Amino acid sequence: MTQGRSLLFALLVALAGLALCGPRHAGALQAAAAQPASQPGANAAYTATVPGSSVTFEMAPVSPSDGAPGFWIGRREVTWAEYDVFRADAQAKVQRADDPPPEADAITRPTPPYADEAFGFGKEGMPALSITHHAAVGYTRWLARRTGLAYRLPTEKEWERACRAGGDEQAAQQGRAWLRETAGERPHPVGTRTANALGVFDMVGNVAEWVHDGSDALYPQVAKGGSWTDAAASASCAARRVSDASWNERDPQDPQSIWWHTDATFVGFRVLRPFDAK
Repeated sequence: MTQGRSLLFALLVALAGLALCGPRHAGALQAAAAQPASQPGANAAYTATVPGSSVTFEMAPVSPSDGAPGFWIGRREVTWAEYDVFRADAQAKVQRADDPPPEADAITRPTPPYADEAFGFGKEGMPALSITHHAAVGYTRWLARRTGLAYRLPTEKEWERACRAGGDEQAAQQGRAWLRETAGERPHPVGTRTANALGVFDMVGNVAEWVHDGSDALYPQVAKGGSWTDAAASASCAARRVSDASWNERDPQDPQSIWWHTDATFVGFRVLRPFDAK
């Protein structure tokens, strides 16, 4: 009985303290309790959930350097599990190649692919591949809208910073990259090679990764880091491949898809979020 009275007294004291702190402080406490888990400190890695799903992804910090701001970058290439949540979002409008340009703040999603989008490689744990630069940008815009956080593609300079900060200039020589000599003529599930010094996987090899430096044209665009189709000698932080119409050579549609490549199973992407943006 005495213990029960003590617990009741402690509860009453706590409630009285909350009342005395006033609405302003109580509101602050409620806001703090509602703060999402995806608001880490500037130097902290974090895990987030793709909106509308139970699929998670991880972000690793890249510190500011020589006046350049810091950012988080995806620890792994975006997987089919993540990308397919975007594709299935019924609130986003399907955008076809012959549709008029959407409004600036519109969120659009892909049309169905012409053939097997995984090209027989399977989807479990695999990077989303052979998608266009437009599709990669579309995913990041959707993710930013649905989370309220500033996700986007990295610029080429940001991508190279993350690659070099992690020590990936030596990834091929250290056996940490899926390349022509090691991949067995196929891409591999993300994160199955050893991570770099930042805890980031597959910056070099597996799939080359789209970067974004301002142009929304379908071609040319740049993919970084080399892929499972590239020789070790040509895969590095500086490696870049520039897209052109041959990446969609076998697409018989007229007009051709703005979302899917038919001849680029070597390209995918990862996301970035700046420290200094919402």
